[in-house]
Amino acid sequence: MNRGIIERLDRIEKKIDGTYKNRYLSVKDVQFLTTCSISKIRRAIAKGELKCSKRLGKLLFTESSVRRWVDG
Repeated sequence: MNRGIIERLDRIEKKIDGTYKNRYLSVKDVQFLTTCSISKIRRAIAKGELKCSKRLGKLLFTESSVRRWVDG
């Protein structure tokens, strides 16, 4: 079977089980996860230290990028 298909199926299975770790977080979720203030989070975005996506007027972060920022 194609490796790409297997990886996609694995991701789908993890999403269904709730074990998928790279979920999207809001600013409030990042604040809760990191215990940083919202202004510190926004400064990190402005400096390019923390990557985010702006969808429908909201800032969204992948959990993995937030963890890299905290660990980095």
